[in-house]
Amino acid sequence: MTSTWQISGVTGAARARAALARLAARHGVPAVERARLAAALGVRLRQCLAEGGTWRLTLDVHRTKDGGDALHAVLAPPADASVPGQRPWETTIPFSPVHRPRADSDSDSDSDTVPGDVPAVLSQSLLSADEDTALVLDRLAEQEALVAFHREELHQTNQGVLALHAELDAAGRAQQEAFAAERRARNEAENARRRLTFLADASAVLNTSLNHGEILRRLPELLVPRYAARVDVWLFDEDDGPHRPPPRPAAAVRAARTGRPQYAADHPGGLRGVDDQPPSKLDAGRPLLCVPLLTRQAPLGVLTLSSPGERWDPDDAVMLLELARRAGIAIDNARRFEHNRDIAETLQLALLTDLPTTPGMSLAARYLPATHGMNIGGDWYDAFHRPDGSLITVVGDVTGHGLHAAVMMSQLRTALRAYAVDGGSPGRLLTRLHGFLHQLQPHLYATAVIARFHPDEATLTWAAAGHPPPVLRLPDGRVRTLDAKPGAMLGIPLEQEIADHTEQVAPGSTLALYTDGLVERRVEGIDSGIGRLADALGSFGPAELDTDLEDAADRLLNPLLRDSERDDDVCLLLCHLHR
Repeated sequence: MTSTWQISGVTGAARARAALARLAARHGVPAVERARLAAALGVRLRQCLAEGGTWRLTLDVHRTKDGGDALHAVLAPPADASVPGQRPWETTIPFSPVHRPRADSDSDSDSDTVPGDVPAVLSQSLLSADEDTALVLDRLAEQEALVAFHREELHQTNQGVLALHAELDAAGRAQQEAFAAERRARNEAENARRRLTFLADASAVLNTSLNHGEILRRLPELLVPRYAARVDVWLFDEDDGPHRPPPRPAAAVRAARTGRPQYAADHPGGLRGVDDQPPSKLDAGRPLLCVPLLTRQAPLGVLTLSSPGERWDPDDAVMLLELARRAGIAIDNARRFEHNRDIAETLQLALLTDLPTTPGMSLAARYLPATHGMNIGGDWYDAFHRPDGSLITVVGDVTGHGLHAAVMMSQLRTALRAYAVDGGSPGRLLTRLHGFLHQLQPHLYATAVIARFHPDEATLTWAAAGHPPPVLRLPDGRVRTLDAKPGAMLGIPLEQEIADHTEQVAPGSTLALYTDGLVERRVEGIDSGIGRLADALGSFGPAELDTDLEDAADRLLNPLLRDSERDDDVCLLLCHLHR
């Protein structure tokens, strides 16, 4: 349905506006949309009246493509418009029709008049416009209330957001503080781990050495430059030499007198368990930490450290105090060991026998202590003449190490010499030693081998009790292992009669008696070691053994003791018959 109005004056404009409002109302256009359409058309009509000319308003109600209804309004300018290129005003409003228009109003009309009385029509249009305006105002009030409600709701939401932001900010600060505390805790744990690792490694270095001079040399290497710029160790009993002792800091002297650590600097140290003192005149520019080296009985000395920086970290100072305590114990242990070792070596040398001079024979003996421990053990050798002119040679090994084993070895040697005065073969002598040891020390055992040479006989009589077999080198260079069945170990809870064995020997023969430390190794059996000994003994020429048996003994040991570390004592006795 299409309607057309010609507008050339105010009355025509009013009628057109009223007609548009009535048409929109008839077709169910909402009041707000009607008011908006009427206001927009009124503004445009006022502009048209100002421009002049006859304008044409076309209203068309039609179906849209999607099946709905729409009101299409077009306000076209006059054909003789004074403004060239002026474009028409148009708008389209979709709606849902309330009812269909009457049949008498369906025809198009291009008249500029509206049926009925003009004032009545205008009044009715004005009232209709007021009604639409009232509806718009009501709707506006509803929207204002809704806006106020949403404004309040938005305000509450903003307050909640602000509170949430505050909580998030507080949570962020708390998280940052937690991260900072975690970093501090991690750094402290790492520093503690570093100190413990250093203390453990330094303790291992100090305690692995039993030489106090080596410990004193290693201390500066451990502490400089990380924990000290300079290290000085003052041992009290080493200042008694002919030279005047060097001057010591006053704090070191006070530490020696009181037995408490002292800190000398121009500022308080704040170190736990450490007394503060004025700066040292010997080194006024650096703080000094003087720690007494305490032992079980009395202070051993003072360890003086010069700070690597302005001051020590308190935790580092605690670690240094503990290291000084361990260093004092390590030095004391090393000096005790050195003292006992000197005693043991003196005792060992006193127990070793001077070999006798025998016409027609040469003797050479070697004793090498183990490289670990106190350098004293139960290995021994002996050679002596009996009243009948025969020569007794013996090599033995008492189980264990230390002073106890050495004392038992001395007793066995003395008992053997006493039994030998009464005569008796090597087997008989070992049998008597077996009974003696079992009665004297029921839980101590020994092994031994005895060989007897007689100047008037070309025979060798020997006997062994749990000992490695003797090795005999014949004049022609051939080597035999005397592996006849030996007796059991001396001192075991078993009665036994140890048998004698006899071998024919000729001038130029050499007998080797030894202990298991010479031929036994952890990685291989004892038989391999005995084989190497036999090969080494067979490699000598006849003239070498006749000329210098001492040199031959050294040359015999060298290939058999390639390893500098020995877990057991080594004893060797060579008996050579001259040609």
